[in-house]
Amino acid sequence: MIIGKKVPFSYVFKKIQTDLLFILAVGLVFNYLSDVFDAVIPEMPISVPTFLGTGISVLLSFKMSQSYDRWWEARKVWGAIVNDSRSLVLQLQTFVGGGTATRRMAYRQIAWCHALGQSLRGTDPMARLERYLDREELEVIAKHANKPLAIVQLNAAELRELKNGPGLDVFAQVQLDNTLVRLVDAMGKAERINSTVFPVTYRLFLHYAIYLFVIVLSVALRNVQPLFEIPLLLLISSVFFLLEKTAYHLQDPFRGRPSDVPVTAIATTIEINIRQLLGEQEVPRPLQSEGFYVL
Repeated sequence: MIIGKKVPFSYVFKKIQTDLLFILAVGLVFNYLSDVFDAVIPEMPISVPTFLGTGISVLLSFKMSQSYDRWWEARKVWGAIVNDSRSLVLQLQTFVGGGTATRRMAYRQIAWCHALGQSLRGTDPMARLERYLDREELEVIAKHANKPLAIVQLNAAELRELKNGPGLDVFAQVQLDNTLVRLVDAMGKAERINSTVFPVTYRLFLHYAIYLFVIVLSVALRNVQPLFEIPLLLLISSVFFLLEKTAYHLQDPFRGRPSDVPVTAIATTIEINIRQLLGEQEVPRPLQSEGFYVL
């Protein structure tokens, strides 16, 4: 997630450098053709690119709104995960006590948060889980396609054992079970966002519409001196392309980009909170930003 610091110009430029090169080429080519075929090319009213640019602005506004809704829903899902992770440990300490079972389930919850974040990003969800789980649990989880779900299953099995023993009454069991259900529900929402593809054709049509706008605007401005026409084309088109790229990145909030939901930082925060609830003194430090963003 991009934090409140100055975003480097190099980061912004890299997002649109290919498009700007195309715009530069279009501007130079059409300026040359306008000089050579000045008597043949008809006058292009400025109202034509104005109308086209207005239509593109409306489409960009819609795409930005839909993309941000996806990003914000993903952030709310992880906010719920933070709350339910804390609640799970507090409920365990209240209903079960501070024994070994509570510690095991708390560490599984930490592992679940890290595994879910890495799974959503398409990286190895088993990475670094040996810090929180023993060998037998790791072997069980490795057999499952959905590693975070397997971790929840281990906690559910432990909860069943506690229920069958003398240390957990029905009311406490229901409360803990509801918390596990909410965590699984949050996992499903995150996976739905991650697997639902934003219509590719919409982005392609919008991208090509911006190219068309640049070509039409170049023709309309053919009587303007190249020294002013080319920078004007680059400036106007860069605004459209930057908005389009921003919407494109926001629509997929779990790709490991600077603009994504910072699942690693959130999982680290959850780990710090849980381990401090367990009374541990040595806890990891909050994840530091990598310049202008945090993952």
